[in-house]
Amino acid sequence: MNLPPALLESLEGVKGYNRTSFEAVHQSGKQVTSIRLNPLRVAAVDAEAGATDNEELPAALRLLLKDTAITASSIPWTTSGYYLSERPSFTFDPALHGGAYYVQEASSMFLEQALKQTTDLRKDIRVLDLCAAPGGKSSLLQSLITPGSLLISNDVIKSRAAILEENLTKWGAANTIVTNNDPAHFARLENFFDVLVIDAPCSGSGLFRRDEEAIKEWSEHNVALCSQRQRRILADSFGCLKEGGTLIYSTCSYSKEEDEDILDWLMQEFELESLPLQTDPAWGIVETTSSVSQATGYRFFPDQVKGEGLFLACFRKKEGSGNTARLPKKTKWQKVSKTEAAIIQPWLNPQQSIQLWKQGDMIIALPASLEEALHIAAEHLYLRKAGIIIGKVAGNSLVPDHALALSELLATTTVAVSLKKENALQYLRREEVTIQAAQTGWTLVKYQGIALGWIKVLANRINNYYPSAWRILKSGNN
Repeated sequence: MNLPPALLESLEGVKGYNRTSFEAVHQSGKQVTSIRLNPLRVAAVDAEAGATDNEELPAALRLLLKDTAITASSIPWTTSGYYLSERPSFTFDPALHGGAYYVQEASSMFLEQALKQTTDLRKDIRVLDLCAAPGGKSSLLQSLITPGSLLISNDVIKSRAAILEENLTKWGAANTIVTNNDPAHFARLENFFDVLVIDAPCSGSGLFRRDEEAIKEWSEHNVALCSQRQRRILADSFGCLKEGGTLIYSTCSYSKEEDEDILDWLMQEFELESLPLQTDPAWGIVETTSSVSQATGYRFFPDQVKGEGLFLACFRKKEGSGNTARLPKKTKWQKVSKTEAAIIQPWLNPQQSIQLWKQGDMIIALPASLEEALHIAAEHLYLRKAGIIIGKVAGNSLVPDHALALSELLATTTVAVSLKKENALQYLRREEVTIQAAQTGWTLVKYQGIALGWIKVLANRINNYYPSAWRILKSGNN
């Protein structure tokens, strides 16, 4: 792996940089594999496995590692993240498709520390993940906030927003909205968010070890272009953050122009307070300060941290006008009728406090506390997905959506069938599935306690309703 000489030279003098070990770790070919478990799924898998408190690893993780020599160890800066000694065949693990865990780079999970140390997570808050695809940081954010909080996950590129929607649907939480908007559009939501997370598009030098294509794309010119783009994104979206709110800025670049220089620019352009974080020296994270404003940032070098390259910094917004985004006079959404609600209620967990809305013929559920936020967001943004899509009413019955199957809202009394791994993979390929069903009608497909989707059992056949766009295309079982 030939690293760009211009990059290596530019890092001379950067705190924590050791050229010899930095080059060596890139030449080693060593890869770090890590995952993060979904708290919404852990209890279901534990129950299915009959797990006890003295188990060393959660059942969802033991299920992944079953019949392999792979070992797991905790990532120290996050509560649900684990390093794996080898990379398993994730594609052929039904639990991944059911949202039991997310394959995420370990360094990026440091976002948990950034949020916990700067924000009161006991309160209901509004969070914007502005550059969110493919969804690793968004699913982590969702796992940390209260059920009454709101997470809006956005990506400006349509194809990436589609991937983001898929991954958050699999995560199964109701308090999320996926949008497909330019950062400038969020200026319409003035003083709306308590937390603004910007994992900014960058030159990608922190990804070199796992993506050699990133090396070919890197140049000093691209670093300069990315630095300008990062400033535009920050400037365009900054107004949506409340006074006293938290800005979390990160890149996967080592370059000072995209990291410390951006911190100085932020401190010069806006009324901000830099927020230092507590880290453990054993983690190997380098604390750095920008040259002008002395703002604090954190850099992850792969020769010192078990993870890839990352830079992260946190700020508190010290200014804000009295203007805020207001409810529109007319809403684009309508509540379901009493008849429709009566059809839908048996499908839902009665312990969930939700409001049902109708958009076209699709019925959507969100926490009741988020009604105002939904209407404001819908007025100013393009919403790809809001809350949980329940499905649509046809006659006197519900045609359930795939999102309902994977959601926390689904009634525990729903008719379900549990499949072994081989049959579960057939289902996930959208192939014909043969089961012994006790009754006809809509049936939830499960694997080890994890919901995978719907089948419809008829008198003479079974229809597979797994989304065709998400199906496994590869053959094999491992």
